[in-house]
Amino acid sequence: MIITPTELDGVFIVDVEPFADERGLFARTFCQEEFARAGLAVDVAQCSVAHNRRAGTIRGMHWAGEPVRETKLVRVTRGALLDVVVDTRPGSPTWLRHVEVELTADNRRALFIDAGLAHGYQTLVDDTEVTYQMNVPFQPGHDRGLRHDDPELGIAWQLPVTVISDKDRSWPLLPATAGIAGAEVG
Repeated sequence: MIITPTELDGVFIVDVEPFADERGLFARTFCQEEFARAGLAVDVAQCSVAHNRRAGTIRGMHWAGEPVRETKLVRVTRGALLDVVVDTRPGSPTWLRHVEVELTADNRRALFIDAGLAHGYQTLVDDTEVTYQMNVPFQPGHDRGLRHDDPELGIAWQLPVTVISDKDRSWPLLPATAGIAGAEVG
């Protein structure tokens, strides 16, 4: 595996190193020892899958508020999506900045997302399936979110939005001064 940091502290691209022969290929998608060498603690407590019927579907932007410290490893098993992570950690030098990574079944790329970072994605093709490995089980009442279309975030989604939940559509917009360090998020 190749673990590459992004511009946001706590967000890493995980690329597989496939071994191919006449049968096809084989690749590790997770290795606790390699993650630990990269400084990533991943104790998997829950695995989930999301199937998205239509291209243009948006899920997010979500994170778990304190005291929950949820980390995620996200991978596409069918289809393609644009994955976006926003830094929502107060006091962070990259606060409210975001990174975008295309995850596809063909590139077999995954994204490691540390606690305190908002995560969301838009499907780029119909019938996209996503797997999540999380370090803690979902804990109702601790979910936080940002609007996918908040102008303060400046996320450029690739497609028009076709499907989004009422909950994700209704997260409040950030105040116009949110880009100033110290403003409260979530």
